[in-house]
Amino acid sequence: MLARAFARSARLTRPTVMRRGGGGAPEVNEPGGYLFNEKTRVKEEWESIYNWGMGGGFFLMAVALYYKPDTSVVSWATKEAEKSLKEKGVKLDFEKTA
Repeated sequence: MLARAFARSARLTRPTVMRRGGGGAPEVNEPGGYLFNEKTRVKEEWESIYNWGMGGGFFLMAVALYYKPDTSVVSWATKEAEKSLKEKGVKLDFEKTA
């Protein structure tokens, strides 16, 4: 009877451990030092065409955007306002006093 009481008290005081279905630490694929496991890089025939095409496209787009005409509403309104003020005879350049 005393043994049953000790067994019951030991079972009640022991913290319950929640068990989950883990299998330990995950396996790690150690790096071998080569990208895509290629020991020497062999360039394929389409890569040069792709690189020249993309580089040329970016260059042409940069040139086109640099020389793009100004089509903003603010610059158009500024030019129209200056033109109408010149027609009215209003002086646009103000001289600094003092």
